[in-house]
Amino acid sequence: MILPGTDPQAILEAARCIRAGGLVGFPTETVYGLGADASSDEAVAGIFAAKDRPADHPLIVHVADAAQVADYARSVPPFAARLTKAFWPGPLTVILSRREGVAAAAAGGQDSIGLRCPSHPVALAFLKACLELGVSGVAGPSANRFGRVSPTTAQHVAEEFGDALLVLDGGPCAVGIESSIVDCTRGKPVLLRPGVLTRAQLEAACGEPVLDKEDLQPAGHAPRAPGTLAAHYAPNAKVRLMDASAIQTALDLLGADAAHIAVYARSVLRIPSAKVLFRRMPDDAVATAQQLFAVLRDFDDQGIKLIWVEHPPATAEWDGVRDRLGRAAAS
Repeated sequence: MILPGTDPQAILEAARCIRAGGLVGFPTETVYGLGADASSDEAVAGIFAAKDRPADHPLIVHVADAAQVADYARSVPPFAARLTKAFWPGPLTVILSRREGVAAAAAGGQDSIGLRCPSHPVALAFLKACLELGVSGVAGPSANRFGRVSPTTAQHVAEEFGDALLVLDGGPCAVGIESSIVDCTRGKPVLLRPGVLTRAQLEAACGEPVLDKEDLQPAGHAPRAPGTLAAHYAPNAKVRLMDASAIQTALDLLGADAAHIAVYARSVLRIPSAKVLFRRMPDDAVATAQQLFAVLRDFDDQGIKLIWVEHPPATAEWDGVRDRLGRAAAS
């Protein structure tokens, strides 16, 4: 059941559903989430069951503002506080040391917890309504089956879980890929998952270098984090990352017989078969991120079996897009 996120009664109904232990699909600026009361292990178990997600894969807890961090975190390092001050509300998740006895199921059993304050107005209204009912945080992974393409519209969520799920409609997501994740439990900031925020932006905000998780080896492993499996974000069609010349060569070899193939590329290409579906990738990384998952879902809807994607540029602003496409191609 899709309800308008601009309707205060729909917001209240969704918050009451969360308070009662139910699940709600809700928009954020990144992707749509599948929410449950983060403090209820039973409610969180419903997320894992609906998504068919392994219970040891942690979830991000969404909060209405930074005041709720103390409900979940034992401590907040100064650089983490600087990050949240700079980017909350917004597309940043920080991993902090978890308070004992709090949100164990949402944390996947780890002693750390991922927290985020989204900037989408519907998400903020929903989280504030939950807070007024006594729910300080909403655990909310992407509202899709585990490992598949994330949803960026309310209709995507309904297609995944059916009409029985209450979904708040906040329109298409403005960012389109999941938040950047920074581990703040190691004494230094460590980037676990890139998003639209560049490393330079993160470093400028926190005032020190942001490490890669590989930089911790062999001293210790970074905590598990959402969306960091090698294979993830995958459509039903097989994704192949290629340079433009390789795509053109393959198209020329197949000629007019090419079928059930889609091409997503920035370069101008000759398409010899009318059965090949071509979508132009924007030259801008932000625009590409915003449409990426919707494009992959649309290819699936049209019965495409093979998706050829031109390699994104190897520059910092494209890190998030490259990450998502690399994981989609690994499936």
